Amino acid sequence: MLLPGQAHESTALEPALRAVRIGRRTRPGRLAGDKGFSYPRVRRWLRRRRIAPVIPTRSDQRPDPGFDREAYRGRNVIERCVGWLKENRRLGTRYEKLAGSFLAMVKLAIIRRYLRLLGP
Repeated sequence: MLLPGQAHESTALEPALRAVRIGRRTRPGRLAGDKGFSYPRVRRWLRRRRIAPVIPTRSDQRPDPGFDREAYRGRNVIERCVGWLKENRRLGTRYEKLAGSFLAMVKLAIIRRYLRLLGP
């Protein structure tokens, strides 16, 4: 799902999770996100669907006593993936105007990465 550059990520959370399928399941058991997703609206939406939020609280909020630090550390895999995608300057600065072209460049970057890992 692609958003305009000025749109906040949390606005795409609900449509993105509705599109996810994990085997036969239609929702994950837990969802990790950064502090940008620490909104009461997001937390309520997740809890209504019995998805445990693994989201740290912002400095202007009360700390969540049920926050799972170990599960949150697993986010680094996704952050590293985004980091190596942004090694391609074209993706980091988003030269492509059309969503289809941008998605094609993301797929090409992933193919390049796999080929670099597989071959000498």
